[in-house]
Amino acid sequence: QVQLVESGGGLVQAGGSLRLSCAASGLTFSVYGMTWFRQTPGKEREFVSGLRRSGSTPTYADAVKGRFTMSRDNAKNTVDLQMNNLKPEDTAVYYCAAKYLSATTSATTNPRDYSYWGQGTQVTVSS
Repeated sequence: QVQLVESGGGLVQAGGSLRLSCAASGLTFSVYGMTWFRQTPGKEREFVSGLRRSGSTPTYADAVKGRFTMSRDNAKNTVDLQMNNLKPEDTAVYYCAAKYLSATTSATTNPRDYSYWGQGTQVTVSS
C-alpha cells in the first residue's frame, strides 16, 4: 500500500520560512517523479515544484521561483520543500504527489497525471 505523508506545515509570518517533508512508503521511490502541489478553498490544485526521479533539474511555478527549493533523498524515500520569504498568498494546503516517470522525463504539472497523493499539510502565512 502506497503512503505519502507530509509534515512541516504551520503558521508563519510573512517573510518567514518553513520546510515541508514528504515520506513515501510502499513504492519503489527511485522510479517515481515527485511533485508538490497546493490548494486553496474553491480553487483547483496548482503545481508548485517537481523533481525527476534522479532529483536533478527541479521545476518551479513562477510564483515560487527564487523562494522555494525542492530536494529528494532516494535513500530515505523523502522529498522536502524549503520555503523562504513566505508571502500571504502562499497560504494553502500543500500536497506531495508521486508519478512513475522514465529516467529522463521531468515531473508534469497537471495534478490529474498523478497516481498517489498525501493527505496534505496546512501552511498559513500571516501578513
